[in-house]
Amino acid sequence: MLQTPSSFTPLFAQQSDPAPLSFLFHGGRLLVREHDLALPDAATLDRLEVDRARLQPLGLYGERYCETGWFDSEPALPPGYALRGLRSLFADMDEALLGLAARAAQVAEWARTHRFCGACGSGTVLAAGERCYKCVQCGHMAYPRISPAMMVLIRKGDSVLLAMHIASPTKRFVPLAGFLEAGESVEEAIHREVYEEVGLRVQNLRYFASQSWPFPHSLMLAFTADYLDGEIRLDTSEISEARWFGPDDEWPERVPHMSVSSVLVDAHRPPGR
Repeated sequence: MLQTPSSFTPLFAQQSDPAPLSFLFHGGRLLVREHDLALPDAATLDRLEVDRARLQPLGLYGERYCETGWFDSEPALPPGYALRGLRSLFADMDEALLGLAARAAQVAEWARTHRFCGACGSGTVLAAGERCYKCVQCGHMAYPRISPAMMVLIRKGDSVLLAMHIASPTKRFVPLAGFLEAGESVEEAIHREVYEEVGLRVQNLRYFASQSWPFPHSLMLAFTADYLDGEIRLDTSEISEARWFGPDDEWPERVPHMSVSSVLVDAHRPPGR
């Protein structure tokens, strides 16, 4: 599952390192060497005239310093380098490095969009000891944006409900999901989203797992719930299809466990399905 490796330690201050792991982005795409998906070395950063002072400290991967940043405009890349979307790297890049890249993408986008204060428009500076930008004029503080989203697998006897979300880039049957509204608990969001999207009521909510998801800055909170009552009634602006999958049904194909969604489904998949 896509996640930060356990040997990673966050840092909030820059460190000197002759060979850092440098995650550089433009338009959500990561700069990598094409033949082996390695990150650019110091010499490549020099050729690209990267402003090292603007790079953000990310942390330590073991003893290796990690930093992240962005290009304001698409760079003229050296031969052998390319910008790749993170999704396109799922099956190819080392899993630990991809987990770091997912974290780096969110920090870089936060830094790119908070160079100026959202309250008064003045410039900002990094606050000491935390990942925060502080306005030099009014003192407004801006932390990285994290958007919590609920996910729930509804169980009814030996069947589970899976749905096809209209906005899904994968077009697969998955658990129901949706973002929390201001002032909501995760549990309240689950009850609201389930009723809005498929017209059902649920009970016995149980936490399953969570996952940071960098598209662009979500925190997915996965649960299970038991069916209480109601008939499937689709919100056709959100859901194209939803149905129960039981032991005798043909289940959606297995996919690599990059997302907590596939882990949640496979934890309830009948043997042989």
